[in-house]
Amino acid sequence: MILPIVAYGSSVLRKISSDITADYSGLSTLVEDMWETMYRSNGVGIAAPQVNRDIRLFVMDTEQVFANQEEDEKDIYPDGPGYKGVFINAHITALAGEKWVYEEGCLSIPRIRENISRHQSVTLDFLDENFKHQRRTFIGLTARVILHEYDHLEGKLFIDHITPLKRTLLKRKLDDITKGRISIDYKMIFSK
Repeated sequence: MILPIVAYGSSVLRKISSDITADYSGLSTLVEDMWETMYRSNGVGIAAPQVNRDIRLFVMDTEQVFANQEEDEKDIYPDGPGYKGVFINAHITALAGEKWVYEEGCLSIPRIRENISRHQSVTLDFLDENFKHQRRTFIGLTARVILHEYDHLEGKLFIDHITPLKRTLLKRKLDDITKGRISIDYKMIFSK
């Protein structure tokens, strides 16, 4: 089932999410719904707070990015062929590498994109969809998507990484999103 995505301005996007246990009610259905919602919205990742759940869960698929690359783009990112997975109770254990800038957007903040600086590498502990413990290091574009989704679990948004001046310049657009005065081709919940 395609879930509505929570729009900028909702309090759930600013909450620090809680760890869950394997007996979390409806978890497998929620994960399936998040995959369907992410793909239908043309996203590469989506976090539980974006579908109105304040739990430490996100899904991401950067394999689709690499699968759709042109031949002359194959060397742009060092992490091909990407990664597709479920991240439950993720916690960062290390950030490494030089920071690099890339234009990011967010399904909860449609039609706004900004250059954001993030580390090249992230190591995190998490549980997969079978609740098996994982400790993995991710690099490049995959690390960036993970860091973006991880921010959602910490009550942060990508616009928190831009300068106060840029945020001031975006105020009208952000207010329009909060009040639902935008046209978007996927289901959203607005706080109004």
